[in-house]
Amino acid sequence: MHIDELLQQIHCSQNSSPTLSVPKDWAQGRTVFGGLSAALLYAAIREQVPADRALRSLTTNFVGPLLPDTDFRIDITVLRSGKNVTQVTASAVQEDQVAVFSQACFGIERQSKIKVASQSQHQMPLPTKAKFIPQIPKVTPKFLKHIDLSVVEGGLPFTGKTNAKVQGWMRFTQPPTQITDAHLIALIDAWPPTILQMLRWPAPASTMSWNLEFIHPHQPVAADDWFAYQADTRQAADGYCHSEANIWDKQGELIAISRQIIAVFD
Repeated sequence: MHIDELLQQIHCSQNSSPTLSVPKDWAQGRTVFGGLSAALLYAAIREQVPADRALRSLTTNFVGPLLPDTDFRIDITVLRSGKNVTQVTASAVQEDQVAVFSQACFGIERQSKIKVASQSQHQMPLPTKAKFIPQIPKVTPKFLKHIDLSVVEGGLPFTGKTNAKVQGWMRFTQPPTQITDAHLIALIDAWPPTILQMLRWPAPASTMSWNLEFIHPHQPVAADDWFAYQADTRQAADGYCHSEANIWDKQGELIAISRQIIAVFD
């Protein structure tokens, strides 16, 4: 199922707590791919927020597995909607258990004398095709059939590398009708945790908490555009990793900042 079809289920729902399920081809191990589950919660939140308020941050906690091919509902709570900012939470509830929880912050664009240009840049040339793990049954996460990754540095899990950096490009294998914030949320989470490439043998790892901060450049983005991604590990010890990433559009404009806490069970 294409991501647009999944997002459309929420858009067409007449219920403030939409119910849906995600097919197994969007699975990551036993759970729904985290980027997609966060994107679905965001899409449900977006329906409750005025259109003039842009997403500024999205924090998602992965509380437990969200099972594919199993119905779940999304409960929405508008915490506050003030003159400039709206804060909303969403929970994916499956079998009476919260599986995923998100809090989103939206803010209107305002005139300001303060302008500080981003100093974050990358030097990666645009790819011509995807270059990552092939689809290997019971090895490659199923959701990757929907996303093209083109690795420039690191990224391949369990290859025994000495560094914990990941650099590359990403896009949807079948382009959506248009790129929205929900699509970007799903894309950004497609890369493996930075520390998995340091391991020599497979080991489970799971994102516990994920924070995305969005920047909205005033230029169009095509549905088939590549997006640049560079992630680094700030610190890792005691079974937990703290990583940060920058995401740029094809023109080199910074569009998002990602931070994750990852548990690894090696």
